[in-house]
Amino acid sequence: MADEGDVLTDLNMDPAPNGEDTSPVAGIISQYVKDLSVENPHAPESFQWTDQPHIDLQFNIGAKPINEEIHEIELKVNVTAKCEKGSAYLIELSYCGLAGMRNLPDEQMHAFMYAEAPRLMFPFARRVIADASRDAGFPPLTLDPIDFNGLYVQQLQQKAQQDAEAGGAPAGNA
Repeated sequence: MADEGDVLTDLNMDPAPNGEDTSPVAGIISQYVKDLSVENPHAPESFQWTDQPHIDLQFNIGAKPINEEIHEIELKVNVTAKCEKGSAYLIELSYCGLAGMRNLPDEQMHAFMYAEAPRLMFPFARRVIADASRDAGFPPLTLDPIDFNGLYVQQLQQKAQQDAEAGGAPAGNA
């Protein structure tokens, strides 16, 4: 049976001897719909339209700190289905997740928040979009998978090139 001294030792903030609390770790704690808007502006006329709608898909990724170890990752998805006669439907989704990260270098935290966390969250946001389009009276819209890691690397390369050009150095030089 432990005495009071043992309890105080357990609350000590020193690293555990096995290193478990000093290992790098990152993961999604929870996911949720923060905001969802579905508009069907031309119903019921839009159900009679015969042309195939053009789908305009826009998405954005944001992150904000909640505390030192938890960030809210926001995946914003805007879908507009347009036909010749107007918009068939509009869906705006703000799908969020709480990401926990501990003992990661800043560049790895950034990569997790803007590439890996959106990759993990996207299938769930995709389902919300499919359900919303179906609930608006249209066939479910199944979004194609998105290579968030590839987009992240591409944006880093573009930023590095812009920084190099702004600094007067040729792109590609270290």
